[in-house]
Amino acid sequence: MNAEDIASLTPVDTDPTPLYMQVAMGVRKLIEGKRWKEQQALPSERQFVELLGVSRVTARSALAQLEAWGLVLRKQGSGTFVATRLEQPLSRLSSFSEELRLRGIASGSTWLSRDVAHANPEEMLALNLGANAQVARLKRLRTADGATMSIEYSRLPIRYLPEPKLVDVSLYQYLDDAGTPVVRALQRISAVNANPEQSALLGVANGSALLFITRKGFAADDAVIEYTHSYCIPAVYEFVAELQRKI
Repeated sequence: MNAEDIASLTPVDTDPTPLYMQVAMGVRKLIEGKRWKEQQALPSERQFVELLGVSRVTARSALAQLEAWGLVLRKQGSGTFVATRLEQPLSRLSSFSEELRLRGIASGSTWLSRDVAHANPEEMLALNLGANAQVARLKRLRTADGATMSIEYSRLPIRYLPEPKLVDVSLYQYLDDAGTPVVRALQRISAVNANPEQSALLGVANGSALLFITRKGFAADDAVIEYTHSYCIPAVYEFVAELQRKI
């Protein structure tokens, strides 16, 4: 932090606003004013204490408030960072990679598994498959400019993806190139609590709230191509819907 930032964040005793809220609001102005950029590391609790002359409790409460606003992401063992926010319109079907490309952000994947297996009952029902059918399974961490955003688990009938390792970054790009694009999808969004595995992969506390997104993608002939579960860090996602009222 430079001297100007420190001055803007230092709380004033004569202000009736709680000290932690003064600090949090000051940081919010720096983030929303683009003074502090996405993925930029924030000072630690100890640094806030030393630079602003506040207590450890005040510094901790200010960071907790910023996290509650969805402006920062606290990563265990790494620190606190300005959140990268991905705005996804609900009126347009697009992939994770496509949305990031539109914003000039590099999308990436850390592959956890890519394999072929016999479909389980849930997959058979979702993908309209018969007994003994095989599916391609893709499980990965999705990243934006290197920052972890979500866990994604996709299942496809084997005829659409006979060799899962051919998918590089974008599944939809692979399907487009193969002549079997996803043309429409049904998507449901709900809230869940992170289990120990998800917490470790996403770098959040066990039991943290996550967005759980289920998507079924369809081909032009209405065949189900994909069945995907995504577990997303809420602070970095923003879903936008434009609604019209008929009068």
